Amino acid sequence: MSSSKSHATLRYTSLRASIFLACLLVSVLLGHFGIIPVVGATGMVFLVLLAGLVSAPISYVVLSKQRDEMSEQVVSKVATIRSRAGQRVAAQNAEEDAADDAARAAAAGEAAATTQS
Repeated sequence: MSSSKSHATLRYTSLRASIFLACLLVSVLLGHFGIIPVVGATGMVFLVLLAGLVSAPISYVVLSKQRDEMSEQVVSKVATIRSRAGQRVAAQNAEEDAADDAARAAAAGEAAATTQS
C-alpha cells in the first residue's frame, strides 16, 4: 500500500470535519452580523444544522478522490481479515477432523478387540 493511501480514512475524516467547521464558522458569522436571524439556543442549533446541510454536498463533490481512496483502504483491510478468518476456520476444522478420525479409529479398535475376545 502506498504511503499516500495509508491514512486515507484519517485524511478523509479530517478534511470532512474541516469543511464542516468552515461552514459552521461562516454560518455563525452570518448570524453574528444579522444576515441570518439567530434567537437564543434554538438559533445556534439552526446554525449547526445549516452548516451540516451545506457541508454535506460540498464534501461529496470536493472529497470524491479521498472517499475512493478510503473505500479502497477499507475493502483491502476487510479482505485481509476475511482471508485470515478463513484460514483460522480451516485450521480449526482440520484439527477437529483429525481428532474425530482418531476417536473413530480408537472406537473401531476397541470394537474389534471386543469381538475377538
